Amino acid sequence: MSKFEFPPSILSRPIWGTLEPRPGKHHLMIADAEGAEAILDVATAEIMAQCHIIFIAKGTGFSEKLSQLNPAQFYEGPSYEAALPRIHRVLLDGHMGLQVYLAGTEGLMGQAMAEAMRAGIPHTAIQTEHRGSTARRMQCVHCKGITEDVETDPFVCKHCGLNLFVRDHYSRRIAAYQGVCVDAEDHGNIPPAKGIYQ
Repeated sequence: MSKFEFPPSILSRPIWGTLEPRPGKHHLMIADAEGAEAILDVATAEIMAQCHIIFIAKGTGFSEKLSQLNPAQFYEGPSYEAALPRIHRVLLDGHMGLQVYLAGTEGLMGQAMAEAMRAGIPHTAIQTEHRGSTARRMQCVHCKGITEDVETDPFVCKHCGLNLFVRDHYSRRIAAYQGVCVDAEDHGNIPPAKGIYQ
C-alpha cells in the first residue's frame, strides 16, 4: 500500500485529500510514481474520454496501465521539469470547469498546484492525493536553494552545505518546506540524522 497517514502538524503544512471522480468536460491528471494508483482508482470511461494524463514514472511500472485507460491524451515524461512545458500548455488552453487531479509525491503535487494556481485555478478546486514516497522538497532559508527528495532530518543543503533542520512550515508559492540551520548558535553540534517521520 502506498498511502501514508501524515501526523498532525502546523496550519501551513498541506493536507492532502483523496481523489474522487467529478463531472466535467475536461480533466487534467498529473501524477508521479505511485500516484498512478490514485488515477487508476478514479478512472472511468467517461472521464478518460476527455482526460489528459501527464505521468512521471520514476522507475515504476504504471505507464502501461495508465495508457490502457485510453485517455484522450497521455504523456510520460522523465521528470517534472521535462513535463512542465506541457503542463503550462494544458493549463493555458484549459476551459472553464477544467477538473485538476494531482497524485503522488508532495513535491510533484505542490509544484503542479502552484502552476495551476498561477493559471487562475484556486487551490481549493484542485484535488490531491498523496501516494508513495514521503521525501520532501526543501528550501534552505539561508541561500534559498531547493533540495529535492529529502528523507532525513537534519540534512545537508546541496547548495550552501549548511546542516538544516526539516521544518513543517510550507510555502505554497515555491511548493517547498523550509529548512533552517540546525547548528547556527552552537556550530558543529548536529543531532544524529533520522527519518523525517521517525
